[in-house]
Amino acid sequence: MFQIFHQMPTCSHPVFSAQLTPSLALLHSAAFARAMSTRTHGNLADADRIFTNLYGEHDVGVKGAIKRGDWYRTKDLVLKGRDWIIDEIKTSGLRGRGGAGFPSGLKYSFMPTPDRKAPGQPSYLVINADESEPGTCKDREIMRHDPHKLIEGCLIVGSAMYAKAAYIYIRGEFVQEANALEQAVQEAYKEGLIGKNASGTGYDFDVYVHRGAGAYICGEETALIESIEGKQGKPRLKPPFPAQVGLFGCPTTVTNVETVAVCPTILRRGGEWFAGLGRKNNAGTKLFMISGNVNNPCVVEEEMSIPLRELIDRHGGGVIGGWDNLQCVIPGGVSVPLIPKHQCDDAIMDFDGMKDLHSGLGTAGVTVFDKNQDVIAGIARISHFFKHESCGQCTPCREGCAWMWNLMTRFTSGNAELREIDMLDEISRQIEGHTICALGDAAAWPVQGLIRHYRPEMEARIAQHKAALQEQEQTAQA
Repeated sequence: MFQIFHQMPTCSHPVFSAQLTPSLALLHSAAFARAMSTRTHGNLADADRIFTNLYGEHDVGVKGAIKRGDWYRTKDLVLKGRDWIIDEIKTSGLRGRGGAGFPSGLKYSFMPTPDRKAPGQPSYLVINADESEPGTCKDREIMRHDPHKLIEGCLIVGSAMYAKAAYIYIRGEFVQEANALEQAVQEAYKEGLIGKNASGTGYDFDVYVHRGAGAYICGEETALIESIEGKQGKPRLKPPFPAQVGLFGCPTTVTNVETVAVCPTILRRGGEWFAGLGRKNNAGTKLFMISGNVNNPCVVEEEMSIPLRELIDRHGGGVIGGWDNLQCVIPGGVSVPLIPKHQCDDAIMDFDGMKDLHSGLGTAGVTVFDKNQDVIAGIARISHFFKHESCGQCTPCREGCAWMWNLMTRFTSGNAELREIDMLDEISRQIEGHTICALGDAAAWPVQGLIRHYRPEMEARIAQHKAALQEQEQTAQA
């Protein structure tokens, strides 16, 4: 970007500056616009990394966290008040890191102020740490290696909502992560960072770790609330929304681990700093997960809007067998449509980049398929996952997920009819948008992506199966 300006004649003399012609000023403006439009993102500088102990190379405890800059002037941040905290988060352009990508500052602003609540009614902050989607494994790294970032974020964000306490709902299978998180919470209490007069702010704030029982559906915010209350983890009808009637009937915000954990750093460094990373409306850094057929599966913090190919080559060690051996990628956890190799060549890893390809960034869990993988069987396995995890409350999801899995199982072997491809697509669209929560959509989209990009392969497999049956019949008759 800067080479454009270096090639232009410049002068710092005040007279010359005052006599700049409109055309030259326009040239400056046009050059800047071109530079911004052609800027590439990625290769995040170490100075811009938020998660400085992502791989557990340093002390996980409170002393190590303080050395790395956590809990620094937390009191000052809290005392700046609700409006300043929420405005800075809005300025940063932070969008939810749990999959939906809703603007975080706007979401937090929905929480009512004390004058808009019943006298004495508490508010709650709930952290969704029920990370259960295949291919998604970022929040667990935060909780076991950088837990104080999350706890500090709970205090600061919670104070902006006038929340009495934070409940961190953690996936039941995350035993090591839950133990590390509970230890960090105890350390924070011992140091006076949370609890009565948290961090010397005069504000009382408690943090509770609640272990789930392993149900994927509890990643949906209202099902999560139901589970904390001791009920079956089934989504609620909305409205009312949690910000109105949430945990224990009180105003509640449910938000993702990574979303809250980045907030203290954003507030210390300023929203403009965070907004300067990534493309417009896709700001900041992001934890990307790279798995599947790559040489170096990993979780890495990178700048938003990094090209997919650079992400895989730089951090994932490249596709096994080389880039030309790539078949397709599921870019955001298994709940988003896949994108084939020809789209991966120029794909941009952010919300808008994935939307342009009729997919989604989701959790940024990148699953790589090389040409040795059976993509039809892969999507069938995903269909089985969603069939198994459906809570059964909504008929389209309960029945439709089972039907999709049954059809996908037959498509895997080719034991199907061509007309059933359209039937499968129709079933997916009868599920999509017709359920209380988004699990139905998540089950439908991988199937729709398969049909969109791999219909010829599905038809070829059906033809092969029929040809094999005919050959068997002829052999038997002979």
